[in-house]
Amino acid sequence: MNPYIEIIRPGNVLMALIVVILVAIIANTHDSIILLAILAVFFAISGGNVINDCFDHKIDSINRPDRPIPSGRISLKNGRNYAYILLGLAIIMGFIISYLEQNIIPGIIVLISVFILYFYASKFKSTVLLGNFIVGFMTGLCFVFAGYVIGIQINSPEIITTSFYLGFFALVMTMAREITKDMEDIEGDKKEDTKTLPIVYGLRKSSYLTTLLVIIACGLSPILYVLGIFDLIYLIIMIIAILLFLYGAIILLKDQSKETCHKTSKYLKIGMLISFIAFALGSFNLF
Repeated sequence: MNPYIEIIRPGNVLMALIVVILVAIIANTHDSIILLAILAVFFAISGGNVINDCFDHKIDSINRPDRPIPSGRISLKNGRNYAYILLGLAIIMGFIISYLEQNIIPGIIVLISVFILYFYASKFKSTVLLGNFIVGFMTGLCFVFAGYVIGIQINSPEIITTSFYLGFFALVMTMAREITKDMEDIEGDKKEDTKTLPIVYGLRKSSYLTTLLVIIACGLSPILYVLGIFDLIYLIIMIIAILLFLYGAIILLKDQSKETCHKTSKYLKIGMLISFIAFALGSFNLF
């Protein structure tokens, strides 16, 4: 794979783009503004991933030596320039949307997101729990951004409200996965004196918090059906995701080895993808 494609982490970017498409499906619209929202999210998440790799190149030389910068396939200077271009394009795209919709909120959301992405990578990533929260917050913010862009365009306050519900779910589950990834990367993080939750409080306590977050997300999931946001098919599909979430949490409680942490992270990611499918299929009669 071309290193300039690899460094943006296409899988993560695709997840974020799916969020925008998902909100469009929930709102039952295919307005052209959605394409601009997709581009804004693409540039922002891609730029955030690149700038993160720039600041993490020393840690990645231990944990992920095959990544483009530590492997030497992209120089640190070129990586930074690439990140700045992508983040700049995200801001431009956000304010184009604001101009077209005659509403400043989408542009402000993108601008704030870019600043958060930069300062997360440069300062806050190694802060206990704050870094995990920021990653979860940014994932949830993708829902909120899409909700505002589409909700303003079709004049639907309901879709904006729904995007906040989905954003909170994404925040909680992403935090759980990020903590699990920190548990998996504890060896390299220790060598770089990074203060992650597993390093400061230990693997066992970190597994407790991951499990608590999973339980919160699973417990709140039926509320989206009870409130009438999604129909019965959502609830049926979500059972599969919930089982994956809980299974990942259970094996993590029993064993905090690197291999188990990796498995749990994978189960949580697959569960989130299934959740997105549940959101989409459970919304056909929503609006």
